[in-house]
Amino acid sequence: MKLQADHVYLEWPGFGSITPDPHINSMDDLVERVVAEIDRPCALIAQSMGCIMAIRATLEQPGFVTHLVLAVTSGGMDLQRFGALNWRPLMYAANPSFPRWFADYNEDLSCLLPKIQAPTLLLWGDADPISPVGVGREIASLLPNAKLHIVSGGDHNLAMAHAKEVAPLIDAHLANAV
Repeated sequence: MKLQADHVYLEWPGFGSITPDPHINSMDDLVERVVAEIDRPCALIAQSMGCIMAIRATLEQPGFVTHLVLAVTSGGMDLQRFGALNWRPLMYAANPSFPRWFADYNEDLSCLLPKIQAPTLLLWGDADPISPVGVGREIASLLPNAKLHIVSGGDHNLAMAHAKEVAPLIDAHLANAV
């Protein structure tokens, strides 16, 4: 039986074609925006830096977040020890209008990850230079209810590039009731 749920897509003001919002000036502001949307049980699905918002929102609203899906993220950890590519210069070269505070964010959330009880699906690509598989393994070891799935040939855009493989994994994860 397929569960029906509202789908809410959050956009980040000031990114790409999304109009800037003068009230969004930090990662804390983005997290507040996500938390404000959580008013009933929900699943959070995010990729890359969006996972930081999902992790922090889950920590703030643990009773409402039933499931997490985190794809190719830092999980709030320093990625240098994993040999990760520094994505910041490339991102700003391609997107000079992106807010500087976004890439400057570097809070370490690793000590908070064990507090997250929501079942978590971790999606990683074995060809991602920005968030290598070792990061996914580390996050899986810190989250008490996590399952790591590694996508062969997946890079940092794996959710889109490998959607046919990833979507059924997400559906199966969300179908498992807490």
